[in-house]
Amino acid sequence: MSIESFFCPSSVAVIGASRNKEKVGYTVLDSIINGGYKGKVFPINPKTDEIFNRKCYKSILEVPQDIDLVIIVIPSKFVLQLLDQCAKKNVKTAVIITAGFKETGPEGAVLETKVAEKAREYGIRVIGPNCLGVIDTNCMLNATFFPTLPDRGSVSFISQSGALGTAALDKAKFVGLGISKFVSMGNKADVSENDLIQYMTDDDRCKVITAYLEGVKNGRKFMDICQKASKKKPVVIVKSGNTNAGARAVSSHTGTLAGSAKAYDAAFKQSGIIRAATINDLFNYANTLANQPLPKGKKVAIITNAGGPGIMATDAFEENDISLAKLEKSTIEKLKKILPAAANFYNPVDVLGDALTDRYKSTLEIVLDDKNVDAVLILLTPQSMTESYETAEAIVEVFRDNNTRKVPIVTCFMGGLAVKEAIDYLNRNQIPNFEVPEEAVKSIKVMMDYYDWVTKEATHSQKFAADVDKVKKIFEKCRNEGRLELGEMEARGILEAYNVMIPKAVVANDIAKAKEIAKEIGYPLVLKIVSPDILHKTDVGGIKVGINNEKELEDGFEDMLCNVKKYMPDADIKGISIQEMIESKKETIIGVSKDTQFGPMIMFGLGGIYVEVLKDVSFRIAPISREDAEEMIGEIKAINLLKGARGEKPSDINSIIEVLLKVSQLVTDFPEITEMDINPLFVKEEGKGAIAGDVRVVIGQ
Repeated sequence: MSIESFFCPSSVAVIGASRNKEKVGYTVLDSIINGGYKGKVFPINPKTDEIFNRKCYKSILEVPQDIDLVIIVIPSKFVLQLLDQCAKKNVKTAVIITAGFKETGPEGAVLETKVAEKAREYGIRVIGPNCLGVIDTNCMLNATFFPTLPDRGSVSFISQSGALGTAALDKAKFVGLGISKFVSMGNKADVSENDLIQYMTDDDRCKVITAYLEGVKNGRKFMDICQKASKKKPVVIVKSGNTNAGARAVSSHTGTLAGSAKAYDAAFKQSGIIRAATINDLFNYANTLANQPLPKGKKVAIITNAGGPGIMATDAFEENDISLAKLEKSTIEKLKKILPAAANFYNPVDVLGDALTDRYKSTLEIVLDDKNVDAVLILLTPQSMTESYETAEAIVEVFRDNNTRKVPIVTCFMGGLAVKEAIDYLNRNQIPNFEVPEEAVKSIKVMMDYYDWVTKEATHSQKFAADVDKVKKIFEKCRNEGRLELGEMEARGILEAYNVMIPKAVVANDIAKAKEIAKEIGYPLVLKIVSPDILHKTDVGGIKVGINNEKELEDGFEDMLCNVKKYMPDADIKGISIQEMIESKKETIIGVSKDTQFGPMIMFGLGGIYVEVLKDVSFRIAPISREDAEEMIGEIKAINLLKGARGEKPSDINSIIEVLLKVSQLVTDFPEITEMDINPLFVKEEGKGAIAGDVRVVIGQ
């Protein structure tokens, strides 16, 4: 059902309107009437006849015409009854500002559930409860208890926190950022971020979607919606609640390294969402994306009247993998004709501290014409002769009239009172200004990354042949035996079903059988204890590597049984696995942890004992594409070890990609897998493949 009526209703009823200036019902009605809203407004309050010189109705049922939107500010205990009246009046949208629902405890949660159920029954879309309200500057609707209507603009803002919403609206007013729509979602009993982002995607008046979120309602749907939205317009989100203090205890390497923060990072990355660390960053990014063209490359030019800020900007660009443009010879020759001999004609272009408006303007025009320049950062520090306001006017003029290549321009006018008027002028005219060079660089980086995202071709997950029935039977057997963790040989069977290479291995119950197996496989060998009760074999002496002959096999077999019985006397020992030893390899890890919001999350990193020490890992939400797998591998800091460092031969990275894709397909086919570690995944030299040395799988009930 459409939620258009929340934003451009032809009529609004405020239920709980008040004449008391200290009541929310007064403030909301005042905001609507005196904010410039042109539609019809109906105050509803059974205890008074008139508010703001308007007839006040005892009930919504007494209003003589249809009502598009109701704003509810009455006590929570009356809301259910009110929804019955709204249904009789054929109301389709309601904003419940009233608090007293699930945020207050179990009783409030029960009431909220009943409100949501009744709204669904009647086909009424609800924002809230416990929210600030909604704003649409295009329709001049301020249905909140924030006192002033924001400046009209093209940025829409969704907030899960009402208090933070008011602070953000005030900040937007202060920095001159124009708002198209604002929604405070409150408890999200019905309308959620998914509904709003989907609606704003098709809203032509919105150029940038921004949000403050503490969590999402449906992670998979959220990713799908944002992926589509971000291809049409930027989606910038601040996500709070990023620590793992409340994460459930898990026993896998992947689980302990994952946590909800990693899941959100992965989901945002795969959905094209720009993640802002702070509200200040959110406004910086939104302002730049809404008002500047996207850079078509990653080379920038710096124009400055001071050496220090130019160096700071240069350092920041390098730290963000952005290159300074190499100016063409013709550009340098033109600059030499207009700048003093002491100036720097290369990049950064230093116009010197005595630069007046004309010097800045001419330099900017010349630099913009250079085809090597994809973006321009203009730095200004106030000297005694600096014409900061006039320079701001010149920058705006050049951006509008002499920027045929559509190159983005951002500024960093550093200082306070001396540059305030100039900064205000820049903000009013869609030139983003930043207090320090590093903030400007971050915003340019965001624009460049977003351009990469929107021009990136769509990717799809790859399908491999797999024995799905074999996996079903293994899982069914485990459940029938009351086990959720697979034994080693069962876990190996899962990988075999998806054609992931594993070492040759046979379980022996005595040394005689072990010797037979050793002759078949050949030395060197690896010994591993086989027990459903032992999660980490190394901790109890349950792994021996490099068994080179029969004598070492006898000693190792006996030692392992003694060690395990010593450390875990009650463990159910199924035998010892005699395995082929993989040589000349790098150790990596591929893992899976099931996130409550987004489902299976895949991890990649260095393997063996180093994964928990170095924590050099990357994550994605399944299913993943080949491009996702390539990015995961490229993100780890130790990537050069796999590519071949100090003369070593490169590892078979293509084989890692293939295993990642097969694991992705496995956990997508079988979402009951809650934890999985392939640790280590042995990666041989380029062209020689990868072999899963050890695997652990846990399934859900």
